[in-house]
Amino acid sequence: MILFPAIDLKDGACVRLKLGDMDQATVFNDDPAAQAKAFEAEGFEYLHVVDLNGAFAGESRNGAAVEAILKAVEMPVQLGGGIRTLAHVEAWLEKGLARVILGTVAVRDPALVKEAARRFPGQVAVGIDARGGMVAVEGWAETSELSVVELAKRFEGAGVAAIVYTDIDRDGILTGINWPATLELARAVSIPVIASGGLASMADIETMTRPEYRALEGAISGRALYDGRIDSREALARLKAAA
Repeated sequence: MILFPAIDLKDGACVRLKLGDMDQATVFNDDPAAQAKAFEAEGFEYLHVVDLNGAFAGESRNGAAVEAILKAVEMPVQLGGGIRTLAHVEAWLEKGLARVILGTVAVRDPALVKEAARRFPGQVAVGIDARGGMVAVEGWAETSELSVVELAKRFEGAGVAAIVYTDIDRDGILTGINWPATLELARAVSIPVIASGGLASMADIETMTRPEYRALEGAISGRALYDGRIDSREALARLKAAA
Protein backbone atom coordinates (compact mmCIF):
# COMPACT_ATOMS: atom_id res chain seq x y z
CA MET A 1 0.00 0.00 0.00
CA ILE A 2 1.55 3.27 -1.17
CA LEU A 3 0.87 6.65 0.39
CA PHE A 4 1.52 9.20 -2.35
CA PRO A 5 2.23 12.77 -1.25
CA ALA A 6 0.75 15.22 -3.75
CA ILE A 7 2.26 18.26 -5.36
CA ASP A 8 -0.29 20.26 -7.35
CA LEU A 9 1.30 22.91 -9.54
CA LYS A 10 -0.30 26.25 -10.34
CA ASP A 11 1.75 29.07 -11.86
CA GLY A 12 4.95 27.34 -10.79
CA ALA A 13 4.00 27.01 -7.13
CA CYS A 14 2.89 24.10 -4.97
CA VAL A 15 -0.78 24.66 -4.11
CA ARG A 16 -3.92 22.88 -2.93
CA LEU A 17 -7.34 23.60 -4.37
CA LYS A 18 -10.71 23.40 -2.71
CA LEU A 19 -13.24 21.27 -4.63
CA GLY A 20 -11.12 21.60 -7.75
CA ASP A 21 -11.67 25.36 -7.98
CA MET A 22 -8.64 27.19 -9.38
CA ASP A 23 -9.86 30.38 -7.70
CA GLN A 24 -9.65 28.66 -4.31
CA ALA A 25 -5.95 27.84 -4.33
CA THR A 26 -3.76 27.95 -1.23
CA VAL A 27 -0.02 28.23 -1.86
CA PHE A 28 1.97 25.93 0.42
CA ASN A 29 5.40 26.21 -1.15
CA ASP A 30 6.74 28.37 -3.97
CA ASP A 31 9.58 25.88 -4.51
CA PRO A 32 8.04 22.56 -5.67
CA ALA A 33 11.43 20.86 -5.99
CA ALA A 34 12.24 21.67 -2.37
CA GLN A 35 8.85 20.31 -1.35
CA ALA A 36 9.53 17.10 -3.27
CA LYS A 37 12.89 16.70 -1.52
CA ALA A 38 11.20 17.23 1.85
CA PHE A 39 8.68 14.48 1.10
CA GLU A 40 11.47 12.12 0.08
CA ALA A 41 13.38 12.90 3.29
CA GLU A 42 10.29 12.02 5.30
CA GLY A 43 10.36 8.52 3.83
CA PHE A 44 7.83 8.67 1.02
CA GLU A 45 8.64 6.34 -1.86
CA TYR A 46 6.46 7.61 -4.73
CA LEU A 47 5.39 11.17 -5.63
CA HIS A 48 2.14 12.28 -7.27
CA VAL A 49 2.29 15.53 -9.28
CA VAL A 50 -0.46 17.38 -11.13
CA ASP A 51 -0.01 20.26 -13.57
CA LEU A 52 -3.23 22.15 -12.79
CA ASN A 53 -2.72 24.83 -15.42
CA GLY A 54 -1.94 22.10 -17.92
CA ALA A 55 -5.17 20.27 -17.13
CA PHE A 56 -7.15 23.33 -18.19
CA ALA A 57 -4.92 24.28 -21.12
CA GLY A 58 -4.59 20.81 -22.58
CA GLU A 59 -0.79 20.97 -22.63
CA SER A 60 2.08 21.38 -20.21
CA ARG A 61 2.16 24.70 -18.35
CA ASN A 62 4.44 23.84 -15.41
CA GLY A 63 7.05 21.83 -17.26
CA ALA A 64 10.01 23.64 -15.69
CA ALA A 65 8.72 22.89 -12.18
CA VAL A 66 8.17 19.23 -13.02
CA GLU A 67 11.66 18.91 -14.48
CA ALA A 68 13.12 20.53 -11.36
CA ILE A 69 11.28 17.98 -9.23
CA LEU A 70 12.64 15.11 -11.32
CA LYS A 71 16.17 16.40 -10.84
CA ALA A 72 15.68 16.91 -7.10
CA VAL A 73 14.50 13.43 -6.07
CA GLU A 74 15.34 9.80 -6.70
CA MET A 75 11.90 8.39 -5.92
CA PRO A 76 9.58 7.65 -8.85
CA VAL A 77 7.21 10.42 -9.92
CA GLN A 78 3.83 10.15 -11.64
CA LEU A 79 2.36 13.17 -13.45
CA GLY A 80 -1.09 14.14 -14.65
CA GLY A 81 -2.54 17.28 -16.18
CA GLY A 82 -2.50 18.32 -19.82
CA ILE A 83 -1.02 15.12 -21.23
CA ARG A 84 -3.19 14.56 -24.28
CA THR A 85 -1.05 13.04 -27.06
CA LEU A 86 1.34 10.13 -27.56
CA ALA A 87 4.08 12.69 -28.15
CA HIS A 88 3.37 14.22 -24.73
CA VAL A 89 3.49 10.77 -23.13
CA GLU A 90 6.76 9.81 -24.77
CA ALA A 91 8.42 13.16 -24.06
CA TRP A 92 7.61 13.04 -20.36
CA LEU A 93 8.70 9.44 -19.93
CA GLU A 94 11.98 10.30 -21.65
CA LYS A 95 12.49 13.10 -19.11
CA GLY A 96 12.39 10.54 -16.32
CA LEU A 97 8.79 10.19 -15.18
CA ALA A 98 7.92 6.75 -13.86
CA ARG A 99 4.31 7.07 -14.96
CA VAL A 100 2.00 9.45 -16.78
CA ILE A 101 -1.67 9.84 -15.86
CA LEU A 102 -4.14 10.34 -18.70
CA GLY A 103 -7.48 11.86 -17.72
CA THR A 104 -9.44 13.91 -20.23
CA VAL A 105 -8.02 11.95 -23.17
CA ALA A 106 -9.26 8.72 -21.56
CA VAL A 107 -12.78 10.00 -22.22
CA ARG A 108 -12.13 11.77 -25.50
CA ASP A 109 -9.84 9.20 -27.14
CA PRO A 110 -9.63 5.87 -25.27
CA ALA A 111 -7.83 4.29 -28.24
CA LEU A 112 -4.92 6.67 -27.66
CA VAL A 113 -4.69 5.57 -24.02
CA LYS A 114 -4.67 1.92 -25.01
CA GLU A 115 -1.95 2.56 -27.59
CA ALA A 116 0.12 4.44 -25.00
CA ALA A 117 -0.28 1.56 -22.52
CA ARG A 118 0.82 -0.87 -25.23
CA ARG A 119 3.89 1.17 -26.16
CA PHE A 120 4.92 1.97 -22.60
CA PRO A 121 4.05 -1.03 -20.38
CA GLY A 122 3.60 -0.19 -16.72
CA GLN A 123 4.02 3.53 -17.30
CA VAL A 124 0.51 4.69 -18.20
CA ALA A 125 -2.27 5.26 -15.67
CA VAL A 126 -5.81 6.52 -16.19
CA GLY A 127 -7.07 9.41 -14.07
CA ILE A 128 -10.79 9.25 -13.35
CA ASP A 129 -12.13 12.36 -11.64
CA ALA A 130 -15.79 12.27 -10.68
CA ARG A 131 -18.44 14.67 -9.52
CA GLY A 132 -21.62 13.05 -8.26
CA GLY A 133 -20.43 9.71 -9.59
CA MET A 134 -20.01 11.00 -13.15
CA VAL A 135 -16.67 11.53 -14.85
CA ALA A 136 -15.41 15.13 -15.10
CA VAL A 137 -12.92 16.32 -17.74
CA GLU A 138 -10.98 19.40 -18.88
CA GLY A 139 -9.52 20.11 -15.46
CA TRP A 140 -12.86 19.21 -13.82
CA ALA A 141 -14.56 22.04 -15.70
CA GLU A 142 -16.95 19.72 -17.57
CA THR A 143 -18.97 16.72 -16.41
CA SER A 144 -19.53 13.89 -18.88
CA GLU A 145 -22.33 11.34 -19.18
CA LEU A 146 -19.99 8.50 -18.21
CA SER A 147 -20.04 6.75 -14.85
CA VAL A 148 -16.76 5.97 -13.11
CA VAL A 149 -17.10 2.20 -13.42
CA GLU A 150 -18.21 2.43 -17.06
CA LEU A 151 -15.09 4.36 -18.01
CA ALA A 152 -12.78 2.14 -15.98
CA LYS A 153 -14.08 -1.02 -17.63
CA ARG A 154 -13.15 0.35 -21.05
CA PHE A 155 -9.50 -0.19 -20.14
CA GLU A 156 -9.70 -3.73 -18.78
CA GLY A 157 -7.01 -5.84 -20.42
CA ALA A 158 -5.38 -2.83 -22.09
CA GLY A 159 -2.26 -2.87 -19.94
CA VAL A 160 -3.11 0.25 -17.94
CA ALA A 161 -0.91 0.31 -14.84
CA ALA A 162 -3.39 1.94 -12.45
CA ILE A 163 -6.50 4.05 -12.10
CA VAL A 164 -6.25 7.22 -10.03
CA TYR A 165 -9.77 7.85 -8.77
CA THR A 166 -10.61 11.30 -7.38
CA ASP A 167 -13.92 12.27 -5.81
CA ILE A 168 -14.02 15.99 -6.65
CA ASP A 169 -16.78 16.62 -4.12
CA ARG A 170 -14.31 15.78 -1.36
CA ASP A 171 -11.09 17.11 -2.79
CA GLY A 172 -9.26 19.62 -0.61
CA ILE A 173 -11.93 19.88 2.11
CA LEU A 174 -10.60 17.22 4.49
CA THR A 175 -13.82 15.22 4.83
CA GLY A 176 -12.17 11.86 4.23
CA ILE A 177 -11.77 9.62 1.19
CA ASN A 178 -14.97 8.32 -0.39
CA TRP A 179 -14.07 4.80 0.62
CA PRO A 180 -17.34 3.08 -0.47
CA ALA A 181 -17.10 4.43 -4.03
CA THR A 182 -13.39 3.68 -4.19
CA LEU A 183 -13.90 0.12 -3.01
CA GLU A 184 -16.77 -0.34 -5.46
CA LEU A 185 -14.46 0.69 -8.30
CA ALA A 186 -11.64 -1.56 -7.10
CA ARG A 187 -14.01 -4.53 -7.01
CA ALA A 188 -15.41 -3.77 -10.48
CA VAL A 189 -12.08 -3.89 -12.34
CA SER A 190 -8.83 -5.81 -12.16
CA ILE A 191 -6.74 -2.66 -12.69
CA PRO A 192 -5.08 -1.42 -9.46
CA VAL A 193 -6.88 1.61 -8.00
CA ILE A 194 -5.35 4.60 -6.21
CA ALA A 195 -7.71 6.61 -4.00
CA SER A 196 -7.62 10.41 -4.12
CA GLY A 197 -9.63 13.36 -2.86
CA GLY A 198 -10.23 14.22 0.76
CA LEU A 199 -7.79 12.05 2.71
CA ALA A 200 -8.08 13.89 5.98
CA SER A 201 -6.59 12.24 9.04
CA MET A 202 -4.90 9.28 10.66
CA ALA A 203 -8.35 7.65 10.70
CA ASP A 204 -8.12 7.39 6.91
CA ILE A 205 -4.67 5.86 7.25
CA GLU A 206 -6.12 3.32 9.67
CA THR A 207 -8.85 2.51 7.14
CA MET A 208 -6.16 1.80 4.56
CA THR A 209 -4.71 -0.91 6.80
CA ARG A 210 -7.95 -2.92 6.86
CA PRO A 211 -7.89 -6.18 4.88
CA GLU A 212 -10.63 -5.15 2.45
CA TYR A 213 -8.69 -2.06 1.36
CA ARG A 214 -5.44 -3.84 0.68
CA ALA A 215 -6.69 -4.45 -2.85
CA LEU A 216 -5.92 -0.79 -3.52
CA GLU A 217 -2.50 0.24 -4.77
CA GLY A 218 -2.60 3.18 -2.39
CA ALA A 219 -3.97 6.64 -1.69
CA ILE A 220 -2.92 10.22 -2.38
CA SER A 221 -2.67 12.84 0.35
CA GLY A 222 -2.30 16.57 -0.13
CA ARG A 223 -3.69 19.18 2.23
CA ALA A 224 -3.70 16.90 5.28
CA LEU A 225 0.06 16.43 4.94
CA TYR A 226 0.70 20.14 4.48
CA ASP A 227 -1.54 21.03 7.42
CA GLY A 228 0.05 18.43 9.69
CA ARG A 229 -3.21 16.53 10.18
CA ILE A 230 -1.36 13.42 9.08
CA ASP A 231 1.97 12.57 10.69
CA SER A 232 3.90 11.29 7.70
CA ARG A 233 6.33 9.08 9.59
CA GLU A 234 3.61 7.50 11.71
CA ALA A 235 1.38 6.98 8.67
CA LEU A 236 4.15 5.30 6.70
CA ALA A 237 5.05 3.11 9.69
CA ARG A 238 1.44 1.98 10.11
CA LEU A 239 1.10 1.09 6.45
CA LYS A 240 4.39 -0.78 6.46
CA ALA A 241 3.36 -2.75 9.55
CA ALA A 242 0.01 -3.63 8.00
CA ALA A 243 1.70 -4.88 4.84
